[in-house]
Amino acid sequence: MTNDIAPASIRRRLATWQKATIALVALLGVACAGLVTLGVGLKHRYESRVQREDILGRGTAPRDDERWAEGPLNLLLLGSDSREGEPDQGLYPGQRSDTIMLVHLNAARDGATVVSIPRDSYVDVPAREGSWAGGKNKINAALAFGGASLAAETVHRLTGVTIDGVLVANFAAVRQIVDAIGGITVCLPYEVLSTDTGTRWSIGCHQLDGRNTDDLMRQRHHVPGGDFGRIQNQQFVVRAIVEKVTSENLLTDPARLDRVLTTTAESLTVDQDLDLTELVLAVRRISASSLRFVTVPAADTDLTTPAGSSVLLDEERSAALFAAVREDRLDEWFASRSATSVPN
Repeated sequence: MTNDIAPASIRRRLATWQKATIALVALLGVACAGLVTLGVGLKHRYESRVQREDILGRGTAPRDDERWAEGPLNLLLLGSDSREGEPDQGLYPGQRSDTIMLVHLNAARDGATVVSIPRDSYVDVPAREGSWAGGKNKINAALAFGGASLAAETVHRLTGVTIDGVLVANFAAVRQIVDAIGGITVCLPYEVLSTDTGTRWSIGCHQLDGRNTDDLMRQRHHVPGGDFGRIQNQQFVVRAIVEKVTSENLLTDPARLDRVLTTTAESLTVDQDLDLTELVLAVRRISASSLRFVTVPAADTDLTTPAGSSVLLDEERSAALFAAVREDRLDEWFASRSATSVPN
């Protein structure tokens, strides 16, 4: 099959999946920068490019077919900071979860909430034979100690949330996806200065290519709120990606569509049992307007620990959020939070 992969008959079949395209790109945003969007006739072209690992099942619940059929779903999205394949990979050996997002799809499948977990959260990380004896550490260390499997187990134990799928993106994913869709517009309510490149983004809207997007998302020092400002920047990028994909009909440009889907597929590692077509069906009614964002509340953002400066999560407020996710009542949680004007 050549790059001219979408003649009229296939485009018609793909048209019914366009909302799913938008939703999946939005959900993965920074963590995965987009998912493989599968048209019926093109499934194997892209699915075969996704790497698969045995991630769930060790310390987490097995796949629940009933939840996939009609219940709420929770996806764990991990952005690995591994430089494998990058020119500077020798300077940054190993990997940690640079981005941790828990995406909750409600049972109606018409809304999604992205819950960002601070990567320096000081939590219980379960033991993993040969690499970690178990105990307290930063949550992002779980990926280094035991891969995506241990990261999923750690998040499951922290939140009590059933994890229905795990997706991991490599270091270059966001940069490549943003370039593939022709750049994005990110609007900032504050100034950000890059400690890596010296780039300064003023208050307002900015046109960003993949390199600039990657640079912006990694800043945590000259950003209000430090790492929490960094998390907010990641959420801004998620929304910008969704708005860009929404505003342009990629189906009218087969070659560009192929670049986006191929780049996305090759950026991802997913759980062995995750059915991407099933996932597309689950999110097909989610749009940019139905996405919400929240960061797990913290009690202390500069906690001194053996693992270095860490984040102490607010036990009471975090528990309330996690319970709302487990019980699929985030509408109620957001309404209560708004009524009491509780800061994030």
